[in-house]
Amino acid sequence: MSRQTLSRRRFLGGVSAAASLMIVPRRVLGGRGFQAPSDTLNIAGIGVGGRGRGDVRGCDSENITALCDVDFGHAARTFALYPEARTYADYRRMLDAEPDLDAVIVATPDHTHAVIAMEAMRRGKHVYCEKPLTRTVAEARALATAAREQGVVTQMGNQGHANDGTRLIREWIEAGVVGTVREVQYWTNRPIWPQAIERPTEAHHAPPGLDWDLFLGPAPERPYHPAYHPFRWRGWWDYGTGALGDIACHSMDAAFWALQLDQPTRIVAETTPLFAETAPAVSRITYDFPARGERPPVRFVWRDGALAPPRPPQLAPGDELPGGSSGQLIVGDDGLIAANMYATEPRLFPTALHEDVTASPPPEKYPRSPGVYREWIDACKGNGRAGSDFAEHAGPLTEVCLLGNLAVRTGKAIDWDAGKMQATNVPEANAYLDEPYREGWSL
Repeated sequence: MSRQTLSRRRFLGGVSAAASLMIVPRRVLGGRGFQAPSDTLNIAGIGVGGRGRGDVRGCDSENITALCDVDFGHAARTFALYPEARTYADYRRMLDAEPDLDAVIVATPDHTHAVIAMEAMRRGKHVYCEKPLTRTVAEARALATAAREQGVVTQMGNQGHANDGTRLIREWIEAGVVGTVREVQYWTNRPIWPQAIERPTEAHHAPPGLDWDLFLGPAPERPYHPAYHPFRWRGWWDYGTGALGDIACHSMDAAFWALQLDQPTRIVAETTPLFAETAPAVSRITYDFPARGERPPVRFVWRDGALAPPRPPQLAPGDELPGGSSGQLIVGDDGLIAANMYATEPRLFPTALHEDVTASPPPEKYPRSPGVYREWIDACKGNGRAGSDFAEHAGPLTEVCLLGNLAVRTGKAIDWDAGKMQATNVPEANAYLDEPYREGWSL
């Protein structure tokens, strides 16, 4: 009897009757909206104890065939929702044992996104991968190339790209509603996990059900400590990408797409004190994108650690910006667009501008999406395409986001040559573009 089966029984044996209630997919219920088995994808979830639970549930109109997680205790709640799914700790064993899989969902920590997604694509599986697509710039570029070569359907989990608001923002910009856009401001309350800390010196026993070696994957070997898992991994450079990795693929998405941006040429970071192994507590990062065609240069200004941009003069007394703790401001010569990080229900300022455009909106140019999961599923079945695919959108967007961490980690302004994939003025920054994997792991 396998270790996976034993662990699953240990953790699920005591699940209460209330916890065992399941969401039953429409394909099982029949009737109106019934989906025939022949039209149903076989999908596996990899990394299902945290964000991955929501991703799997978003796709459970299909057949959830297998579930994989290095921590059976953390994943027990998801396992209970899908008792017919076979369970694994090692994604490689799962892929070997499940040849009939059509697609996989990858929602592990950042440092294992690339190796898992790459292996799945090589085996001809469609891939949905959480943001950020990868932990390093070189990984993002490699996955984009592989997606083109393998011809599989890919989607990154930056849900806002499928929102109506993102399409509305592009339609407003292209209709000239706010005039020429020259600047975009971002802010977030992240980090909401520990960072700006030193490595702990004591060792702990890994909790039952956690395979720590599998958690490490390609990352350097070190003893287990609760400072890393669960979830606290995001602020550690070995496993995560800090606040930028958590939020920027959401909030930067709309302007990056609407303005049809490429890569920045200069990135400058200002931060609180730096730590060798974790991201700083607060940072402000400026990205300068060159002019492109008739579009002038554009500047992105990113703020984390609860920093906020100055109050825009377009706001009247009493006006409040949407977005709350994490938002975006797209600043044009004639007005601005404000939204939360997912670009949900964007608003125009001054308020009179929003009222005028609401009364007489520009033409709808970009088809609305059925949602990030349905869009991917439909594309896997040959219907339409996924909007945040690795090759054309998710890979380049992830590169832009991660370039900010080059400036953060070196503490120096970065002159970036995208064609050569190198920081031309700070050679030491290039070491962070493609960090080595632990022995036994490769992309």
